[in-house]
Amino acid sequence: MSRVATARLLRCAAVAWLVVCGAAMASPVTPAWSLLPQPAMAKAAGSGVVQVADGAIVRVHGPDQPEVQRIAERLVQRLADTHALHLRTTTTDAAHPTITFEMDAGADIADASGYRITVDDEGIRVTARTPRGAFYGSVTLWQLLTPPGWARGKPVDVAYGVIDDHPRFAWRALLLDSGRHFQSVADIKKLIDWMSLNKLNVLLWHLTEDQGWRLEIPKYPALTTIGACRKAVGLDAELTGSTEQPYCGYYTEAQARDVVRYAAERYVDVVPEFDLPGHSQAAIAAYPSLGVTGARPPVWTDWGVSPWLLKPDEKTLQFVDDVLDEMMQLFPSRYISIGGDEADKQQWNASAETRARMQRLGLANMDELQAWFMQQVAEHLLKHGRIPVGWDDELAAGVTLPQSQVVMSWHGDHNERVALAALKQGHDVIMTPQESLYFDHIQSDLPDEWAGPPPAVTLQQAYDTAVVPQGASADEARHIIGVQAGLWAEQMRSFAHDQHAVFPRIAALAELGWSPAEAHDWNGFLQRMPAELARYRALGIDYADSAFAPSFQVSAASRGTLRVELFNQSHFGTIRYTTDGSDPTNQSTRYTQALTLTGPVTLRAATFASDGFELAAPRTQVVDETALQARDGSALETCSHQPGSRLDGSKPAKGPRPTYSVDIGNACWSWPQAPVGGVTHVSLLVERIAWRFGDEARDAVVRNKAGAAGEFEIHGDSCTGPLLARLPLDGVTHAQGQHRLDAKVAMPPGSDVRDLCIFATGDPRDGQWALARVTLSK
Repeated sequence: MSRVATARLLRCAAVAWLVVCGAAMASPVTPAWSLLPQPAMAKAAGSGVVQVADGAIVRVHGPDQPEVQRIAERLVQRLADTHALHLRTTTTDAAHPTITFEMDAGADIADASGYRITVDDEGIRVTARTPRGAFYGSVTLWQLLTPPGWARGKPVDVAYGVIDDHPRFAWRALLLDSGRHFQSVADIKKLIDWMSLNKLNVLLWHLTEDQGWRLEIPKYPALTTIGACRKAVGLDAELTGSTEQPYCGYYTEAQARDVVRYAAERYVDVVPEFDLPGHSQAAIAAYPSLGVTGARPPVWTDWGVSPWLLKPDEKTLQFVDDVLDEMMQLFPSRYISIGGDEADKQQWNASAETRARMQRLGLANMDELQAWFMQQVAEHLLKHGRIPVGWDDELAAGVTLPQSQVVMSWHGDHNERVALAALKQGHDVIMTPQESLYFDHIQSDLPDEWAGPPPAVTLQQAYDTAVVPQGASADEARHIIGVQAGLWAEQMRSFAHDQHAVFPRIAALAELGWSPAEAHDWNGFLQRMPAELARYRALGIDYADSAFAPSFQVSAASRGTLRVELFNQSHFGTIRYTTDGSDPTNQSTRYTQALTLTGPVTLRAATFASDGFELAAPRTQVVDETALQARDGSALETCSHQPGSRLDGSKPAKGPRPTYSVDIGNACWSWPQAPVGGVTHVSLLVERIAWRFGDEARDAVVRNKAGAAGEFEIHGDSCTGPLLARLPLDGVTHAQGQHRLDAKVAMPPGSDVRDLCIFATGDPRDGQWALARVTLSK
């Protein structure tokens, strides 16, 4: 297609999108077609529908019948599973098919991944040039058949109209880290299924790490006999059953091929990542000669950046070539990722042999030595017809990467300066900024937010990712080949956590990667989210509702009453509440203004879409005389004023697992303007978490202990202000789970409000204290 024709199509797409979704931005009415990602062009006819009911016939016509037949059959199965609608497929000339898949290699469709859906008095026709296009058409058709408010087993009316669609970018990816925590093949297949239903087409599979080598390489058996296991430190012991039972896992060659085959059937390309020269401690644990010291380290149990790098010499390069040769046998993808990120060069700098090599090569520093090493690896891939992919770290350090390398740009700071540098050097670039597309990051500051690093990556922040950096020229922008989200698994110990982290932010990623730039609109996206969340629920996806969950703000009102304000992160949906402790329904009282309550009241609130769909599960706030004098740890500030990491605690015998907000290495919290009038007692709920935070150790804050076991101290006004309470830790420093500490408060006379500083003494590297809750009482 010519540039003129492409521009014309994009202008039409923008107009058509407004026709379909513009009303949704002006009113709470959900559009009849609730499609996500938004198609390039979608235009409803204004009248007429095709009804799809049990027994409807789906006909496949044209070339590639076996492959397209499988696509149609998977659509039929998906409808049966999610909607309880039972359709029938055929390749014969049925008299009156309701749905037809028409394959036409010469069709006027913009892209090999594109399709056209026509709904008129002849039924529903999905036209595509390739089976891949037919697959994406089937995904959109499934969405048409699961409109807002659909009821299981009931016929669906699909409005007349035309959808002409194709992707904006060729690379629409999710990175899955299997190095830190291991996922089963069955769970990876589920993730691939769900990715494909969001029109993502690349799974970047992170298979080698400091914490575990996860791919069988027959020529180097110790990579899995040694490198795939680490000691079960901290909460890993819950997964293995004991601190004596190591945490292990790897994928056999047969399993890798099975994942690749399964993904290919869903038009997802599996790109393996062999991270080097850093993130290699597990490989060096298996084969110490790969490192510069000759020593055998353990497989790492910490998080962060390890200093164990591969030795940059010919023997190591032969090992790398051997592993890549095996990967190329297992993974037919055009692309292979070779990492290149977070290479801490302290061991290289300390090695006389490595310094001598750098000098012999005429290189100025160790960054240039890494660039030389990566160039050798890239040339091996190019020789075998593969394209190297790697991270942008060396560009950030000012070193030129191999010209052939596709750059994954994760340093999104300073207005994407590193991505711009990559574009100016002529690299193809994949945008994956950690600030908005690292899905391991927390999603909110809710008290029940799951574990993850800060800062928060909200649904809106993900949606508003700048895919084309400001300042890129038109020619440079053409080198942006796609977008990618990262699911780094330090804290993703279960597949439930994976789902919570990925969904629904994957919907934002899908729209960034597929939809035209002109269609980008946060309000329109929100209007289409209820139907998408209903589909996730029907698929069995345990998604996060953080963007829609009610939050409570409690403050003092007149005459002993309390004022409670309700809101949510996205400012979308209707919040409804009850005051008797029961679960709200879509018929419960609608929140319209701040509530004035006299306790004790158990206030429960949930958020609903306009069609009654529950966007967020109920949350609870007990409103009583203690509501102002107690704070969850996540509601306190850190003393460094940096956002806290959310860390999981031990699972109790009963109830949910606690999650804490912690400034790692600095066990210190601030409660500004705490209500201290008349307070005589304080209670803390605390837990000690195993230290496994790697390079955070260098910034750990050590505070002098008054007793041998240490204590929590509470100071007024500042952390060096008057000591108000001391709560000894005798007997609890080595015990598992939460512990309650109580003490009297020596409150000096003065104001009824005071800033409080709460901290643990001792060295956090001996065990990081977390604060669950602080309660003041009279």
